[in-house]
Amino acid sequence: MTTALTLDSFPLGFRALVIGASGGIGQAFVQALRAHPRCAEVVGLHRRSQPRLDMDDEASIGQAADALRAGGTFHLIIHAAGVLHGPGFMPEKKLGDLNYAQLEATLRANTLGPALVLRHFVPLLDRQRGVLALLSAKVGSIGDNRLGGWYSYRASKAALNMLVKTAAIEVARSHPQAVLISLHPGTVNTALSQPFRGAHIGRAPHEAAADMLRVLDRLTPSESGGFFSYTGEPLPW
Repeated sequence: MTTALTLDSFPLGFRALVIGASGGIGQAFVQALRAHPRCAEVVGLHRRSQPRLDMDDEASIGQAADALRAGGTFHLIIHAAGVLHGPGFMPEKKLGDLNYAQLEATLRANTLGPALVLRHFVPLLDRQRGVLALLSAKVGSIGDNRLGGWYSYRASKAALNMLVKTAAIEVARSHPQAVLISLHPGTVNTALSQPFRGAHIGRAPHEAAADMLRVLDRLTPSESGGFFSYTGEPLPW
């Protein structure tokens, strides 16, 4: 039986921010939070939002944070943007598939952009209850890698996990109540996963968003810097 989405750990009238709000999972997060009675405001950022935020445009990340600063702090920030495949490339199956352009594009979207999100948006976290989650992937776990392949995607998510862990250590000094985590969404029926899982395999985005929000609702500062599945299970590095 699925438990209700209470979000009781967040104050009544909490503010939320979703980065990557135009994607399948990002849209689902925005819709779930806007429908929740405890959430007073949801801001969604993407390449065409106002303010705009584009992972390929370093300046836009800081400018978006600056534009939102006057509106107050956020109790929940979710980074849901990322790339697995794109025009002209699919995940590498072997070493012979590696090329500089794909490695760079994947790391830019999944690691470098999120690193700057940490830099610019951590200061916008509420000091009493502030949770910042960046969507990672179980295939970014080095300890869980049994199949190989998907070189740049795996590496980009493993590097993201290290950034989150390192940032959590620093942020705990200034924001002792903050929670920064990497979060694995599982298989979700979106444009990112459909080439590999088919159109009817994987959970619907709204189900995945609800699963992950339940996990975020339960997390405490003692778990900051962790890597978690949508089930709430800690994942190996």
